[in-house]
Amino acid sequence: MASRSLQRELLGWLVVPLTAVVSFNVWTTYKNAAETANLITDRTLLASARVIAENIRENDGVLEAPIPPAALEMFASDQPDRVVYRVTTPRGQVIAGYPDVIAPPGQPVDLKPVYFETTFRDQPVHAVAIAQPIVSKQNPGNATVAVGQTLRAHDKLMTSLWLKALRDQVLLVAAAGLLGVFGLRRGLAPILRLRNDVMDRDPAELKPFATDTVQSELRPLVEALNEAFDRIQRQMATQRRFVANAAHQLRTPLALLKTQVSVGLRERDIGTKDEVLAAVDMSVDGMAHLSNQLLSLARAEQGSASLMKSEVDFGAVARDALEGLAQAALARNIDLGFESGEDGLAVWGHPTLLRELVVNLVDNALRYTPQGGSVTVGIGHEAGWVVLQVEDTGPGIPDGDREKVFERFFRGSEAGSEGTGLGLAIVREIVSSHDGHIVLANRRPPPGLSAQVRLPAHPPAHT
Repeated sequence: MASRSLQRELLGWLVVPLTAVVSFNVWTTYKNAAETANLITDRTLLASARVIAENIRENDGVLEAPIPPAALEMFASDQPDRVVYRVTTPRGQVIAGYPDVIAPPGQPVDLKPVYFETTFRDQPVHAVAIAQPIVSKQNPGNATVAVGQTLRAHDKLMTSLWLKALRDQVLLVAAAGLLGVFGLRRGLAPILRLRNDVMDRDPAELKPFATDTVQSELRPLVEALNEAFDRIQRQMATQRRFVANAAHQLRTPLALLKTQVSVGLRERDIGTKDEVLAAVDMSVDGMAHLSNQLLSLARAEQGSASLMKSEVDFGAVARDALEGLAQAALARNIDLGFESGEDGLAVWGHPTLLRELVVNLVDNALRYTPQGGSVTVGIGHEAGWVVLQVEDTGPGIPDGDREKVFERFFRGSEAGSEGTGLGLAIVREIVSSHDGHIVLANRRPPPGLSAQVRLPAHPPAHT
């Protein structure tokens, strides 16, 4: 695919409209040149006819029309034309000139001249006819004087005027093009400098460009670049955190797993080997749970802009998540309840992450609720929000640890040996990526913890 040049495109947008305007101007100039040449020719013909008409006189009752030299000298030019004339009496008798000069299409009235086109011996002629009153008893009426000229001088004058205007217009377009190229190069210089700054920058250096030193037209581009750099930095930071978290959290379980396998290999007793294998199985389950939570955290940290969202029935998502946790609740002898008083609790979000939100929040409650306790999940609608409420009868969280529990790998003083310290961190990231918020509070009545998640309600589609 051929590369496109911004400079050529801008120059084209400048020169093409200018050429169109110049073409129209050349056409109007041609019309003006023709009108000017016609006007000069008409005035010359009229002046010649009047000179001839003024010399018509009567001699012994006979009309005569001597042709003065001045009547023909005014047609002198470097492009000689043939000048023809004819003078007729009021009765139509030719008394001077060429009899084969074609008469005007209509007789002139009063002193108003009649201009017409005719031919003389197969040559086109532009002519004028005027009436000259004759005061005579023998020849009363108007004599007619017709003077014509071939069109060589007329055409040359018109061509000269038009070509001069055409030359000026072409020079104007050429000058505008050259000035346009110069102006575009000067105008595009800041863009080229910005390009060089981007290309010369170290790939590892993602600091923003200064926006106060560029032109206002380039400021949106620079701001977009800075925003892109910021997103890249956030993504790189997310990746670094994920790698650091995974390396830190998987190192200890892998070492424990290696130790358990070594012990199992040394043991000869089948019963002891079975115990070791059971421990290995638990360690693998714990690592799988940790890996899944690390992946969920990494996906939630991508931010709301990069998530493929759609309209989600949050009530159905919560019900599906609780069905998956029902077996775990039964195994712990915990009463897991679900309360939903209405349908159509729609939110705009990522269905998989929303399910992870419910799973992590309820799983966290199940892990810290003693056997025989209860976990109650409620979902409803409140003033433009979809509200998810999870209450348990566990030990709760001290006031001083309420914010810390959202940090990665933090485990409060009331935590047992279970858990990875990632559940609530995942919940907060998912809630944040869906423009919601989460609040932890003491259960009423105590003991226990109440976690409330609010997500913006999505209006149902109109049908």
